[in-house]
Amino acid sequence: MEQHERVLVAACHLPSQDEERFQSSLEELTSLTETAHGVVDKIVTQKRQKIHQAIYMGEGKIEEIKAYIDERGIELVIFNDELSPGQMNNLADHLEVRIIDRTQLILDIFAQRANTKEGKLQVELAQLQYMLPRIYGQGKNLSRLGGGIGTRGPGETKLETDRRHIQRRIDDIKRQIQQVATQRQQYRKRRKENKAYQIAIVGYTNAGKSTLFNRITNSQSFEENQLFATLDPLTRQVQLPSGFQALMSDTVGFIQDLPTTLIAAFQSTLEEVTEADFIVHVVDASHADHIQHEETVQKHLKELKADHLPMLTVYNKKDLLQDQFIPVTLPAVTISAYDPIDIKRLFDKIEEVLLKEWEPFQTYVPATDGELLHRLSKHAIVRERDFLEEDELYFVKGFIHPEHPLYHQIRKRQ
Repeated sequence: MEQHERVLVAACHLPSQDEERFQSSLEELTSLTETAHGVVDKIVTQKRQKIHQAIYMGEGKIEEIKAYIDERGIELVIFNDELSPGQMNNLADHLEVRIIDRTQLILDIFAQRANTKEGKLQVELAQLQYMLPRIYGQGKNLSRLGGGIGTRGPGETKLETDRRHIQRRIDDIKRQIQQVATQRQQYRKRRKENKAYQIAIVGYTNAGKSTLFNRITNSQSFEENQLFATLDPLTRQVQLPSGFQALMSDTVGFIQDLPTTLIAAFQSTLEEVTEADFIVHVVDASHADHIQHEETVQKHLKELKADHLPMLTVYNKKDLLQDQFIPVTLPAVTISAYDPIDIKRLFDKIEEVLLKEWEPFQTYVPATDGELLHRLSKHAIVRERDFLEEDELYFVKGFIHPEHPLYHQIRKRQ
């Protein structure tokens, strides 16, 4: 069993951050630390007009932290903001324990979570890009304990070798990621050619996306009450109540202040979202900051240029709600991913939203044209299907995506 490190969390509260946002970021940092197998022993905060250029906080506060480290045997200090190479170096000298920042912590969790070749490459790339300007300070930092939170991934030896070796490795990883991204593009292109309708499940980390994905698709996406449980996108086929078939993808969870190195590194993973036709946005309705979480995800969707897609907001974990819940965004459905009746309600709601987006149609199909009937049942939402015996025709009525080739085929028949 992995040993849990004793951690002190340090954060500066700047005028640009309101109290609620600041507290929420501290809670998130504590959850991230626990996810990385650390135990937060103390949180030290300081109100400042701006971050101290050399040591992040004021000298008095750093002395206070040093005294607490010595007294309590703290093994690691995690800073709530990204530290510059100089700050990291100076703090390592002052505090004489391992120092990491929020970005490194998130990178560390990503290193634990990545399972596929692509996921592992993307994490290593992000870690090496982050470490490259910080190598001098990290050498001393890593040699103190040689392991633990913030050191998973590329490994100590790689980080302590010269910059040229790291730069070569970065170039090599970029080439490999490009190859994987090309394969993924070809796979998506085939899906598009087959006119597969694509639904992406998105949401703040730990909102219950993977649990919901597993209940919907009966698949085995990694499911745990931890931040960033899913890093590698999974895609499975689902069938809605009408018989309409779609592909559903589970995606990496969003978080406020996600490191820029990670957004860049995980671009191809997040492309699942940009390629989608429909978004299911899962929100943990029981979380005190669920409105903030919703806004963070919407901001990221805007950055990914996916905010124009039709979307259903799914307020999850209704079994944990104490009071009556009022959705912030519509259309919406409030569910528990563990309740089969709620999963059925979710499917019905997805169809209801699609009906508003799609074009209505009605057509007559000869009884001999079984292939067209089959395609309509798979690619459209069929509301009526009657066999007219005298004419040996099927009367089919429903809704279809206006860009699907079948729509044009039907229009010609009308």
